[in-house]
Amino acid sequence: MQSLIVTGATGCVGSAVVRQAIAQGMDVTCIVHKDSKRVSNLPQSNLVHVVECDLSDYSSMELAGQYDAFIHLSWEKTFGASRDDAETQTRNIQYTLDAVKLAHRCGCNVFVGAGSQAEYGVQSQDLTPTLPVSPESGYGIAKYAAGKLSAMLCKSLGIRHNWVRILSVYGPNDGENTLISYAIRELKAGRSPELTKCEQIWDYLYADDAADAILLVAAKGIDGKTYPLGSGQGRKLSEYIEEIRQIINPSVKVQYGVKDYYPHQPMHLVADISELTNDTGWQPRTSFEEGIRSFV
Repeated sequence: MQSLIVTGATGCVGSAVVRQAIAQGMDVTCIVHKDSKRVSNLPQSNLVHVVECDLSDYSSMELAGQYDAFIHLSWEKTFGASRDDAETQTRNIQYTLDAVKLAHRCGCNVFVGAGSQAEYGVQSQDLTPTLPVSPESGYGIAKYAAGKLSAMLCKSLGIRHNWVRILSVYGPNDGENTLISYAIRELKAGRSPELTKCEQIWDYLYADDAADAILLVAAKGIDGKTYPLGSGQGRKLSEYIEEIRQIINPSVKVQYGVKDYYPHQPMHLVADISELTNDTGWQPRTSFEEGIRSFV
């Protein structure tokens, strides 16, 4: 691959994809929201080209030149109660289809879409590509629909399609509402984070490792396949929090159990990455401790 289009390029995963792509000498066109306040998250490079366009304008957007792959990461309303905003989540499905059509107009041979762990719903086993899904949130339902419908559209347009169901990613440019960001912010300020019991078995992956995986899927993924993306290793959420506490401020205690689990809370989120590794050769490289120390 020599040239990419990346939507959602200013977020944690998107900016990591851009960093890793230009490190490999790829030319990257980043589609960002108009007047985005996070454009500074993108690296300064003559290989990076920024184009402002809102999701609602993808259907009429035109880009000059030919591109190899389209990586679609942008999505409206991903946190809190907005995940169950049916109208917005329905629009996200259409925006994904608009992104496929844009990819076709730009000559892309590959479309990689960002799915979510939320597509699986509540599970008690590791998440595989073929595990039956049962999404409970509007966000998870919309992601699943977007993945299936975009695959159908790609097939009709002659574009290879892959759907990457991303689990929990952390790293530079992480959103301020994530658990990792909240815990780091509170501990740095000397405050005690107020959390649930944190009994969930979770799978965290460093952003640069996630980016490497997405780029390898774009280069080597098998047409039509869905890949769960995580580290492949699960630990209690409280163990991650305690590791962050030891790194940042061991003198501050964490308040566990003072908040309730949110609706649709899955208790086991661990990716089975065996097919992803077999198809692309990818494996995570960064331990949780190394990842946290790299950006705090």
